[in-house]
Amino acid sequence: MLKTTKFQLQQPRNAMVLSFTFRLHCGSSPNGLKEALKSNFPKEEFVSKLLQRKWALRSPDTKINQITTSKDGLQQGGENLWNFSFLNNPQPSLGDHMTGKNRQEPSFYVVRDDLLHPLVNGNKARKLDALLPLLEDSSVTDVVTCGGCQSAHAAAVAVSCAERGLKSHLLLRGEQPATLTGYNLISTLYGNVRYVPRSLYARREEMLLKHAHLVAGNVGLVLSLAELEASLSSNGCGEHSSLVNALTKRSKKVVVINEGAGDAAALLGVVRLVEYLSQDHLFGKDQPIKIIIDAGTGTTAVGLGIGAACLGLPWEVTAVMLVDTIDGYQKKEESLISEFRRCFTLHLGEQVLSGLEPGIVQWVERSSPRKFGNILKGEVEICQKIAQETGILIDPVYTLAAWELATQLGQEGNAKVVMLHTGGTLGMFGLAQRYKSYFEMLKDESCS
Repeated sequence: MLKTTKFQLQQPRNAMVLSFTFRLHCGSSPNGLKEALKSNFPKEEFVSKLLQRKWALRSPDTKINQITTSKDGLQQGGENLWNFSFLNNPQPSLGDHMTGKNRQEPSFYVVRDDLLHPLVNGNKARKLDALLPLLEDSSVTDVVTCGGCQSAHAAAVAVSCAERGLKSHLLLRGEQPATLTGYNLISTLYGNVRYVPRSLYARREEMLLKHAHLVAGNVGLVLSLAELEASLSSNGCGEHSSLVNALTKRSKKVVVINEGAGDAAALLGVVRLVEYLSQDHLFGKDQPIKIIIDAGTGTTAVGLGIGAACLGLPWEVTAVMLVDTIDGYQKKEESLISEFRRCFTLHLGEQVLSGLEPGIVQWVERSSPRKFGNILKGEVEICQKIAQETGILIDPVYTLAAWELATQLGQEGNAKVVMLHTGGTLGMFGLAQRYKSYFEMLKDESCS
């Protein structure tokens, strides 16, 4: 099924008009999975059992802001972000108080995961929430992962590993920039960076495994996250796996984390976030919620969908596709769900997880086509406008797309709209280096 809605972003001062068309790809029914699983899918007690493990984050707590939107009557030209003013309420009424006065004006909520850590924030922190303790309990010594030159994921792995006494090995796509900045600088400061040709990066799974064996050498061992998780599950939460205990004489234990932490174990941190947000004093378990997220690898979106399905929540997850095609994201969703079922059957049982199937995420095509990593004229100024009016920094590659869709859906008022802020704002430094002319537009006109 394909739905299409339009949303335009227009910049004044004779700049180009950016037209946004969101095309939603979903199954025969957006709620089909929830309807099929109502009778036998796990609820709170099963999810609590699944989440009984060590975590990197002391608490799943996160701040929630409410953004009220109002149209500027002086602006003309239809639905575009320049026609909206944004007002941030950093302490909104939640729980039973979400109805009533909060519904008088269009609004949406922002889950401020960008504030979790100065360098490791957003969905990067959530995906590493379950992974990092798993590495520590398994006596892992080295971690190999990959990403783009300004990869927030690679930087998050580098910082997190350094904080825990682990060595990170980062394979970054492309050439080393003349000046290190943004996440590229963080990755270089905290980790061991190697730049790889794009032709080699295209076969990233093979590239990662080959480099992991290179790091391990003749005396080390390369382990997969699936092996570690399976061993942990079979031996009880918190115990060192028999697999690792039998190999304590190995000087190195190397683990590969996929690009963007696209691994089943990374989904648990996102499920933990869903459980937290579904508490009665926050969003609750009964009211319809539309969760909006920008999708890089799509892992976080799938984790949100799994969490909502497992808890039986009337929540719809909509992900704006930024990197791949609809077929690519659907295949990723299918792969992650399959891996999740294999890894956590011992926690919940095969019968319980048998109903978990693809179709839990509505994938939305990015409104304005562009090569991933590119930005369009006017987008930096929109980020500036939002920052000045709300105190929330978003970036034009990832979170602007989610903000834009949340603004649009917040006007409809059929359900609460919640945007998950996935962080990544240090990437603005890299963009300023790459797109100098776009950022020169931010200068005070009186100084020009």
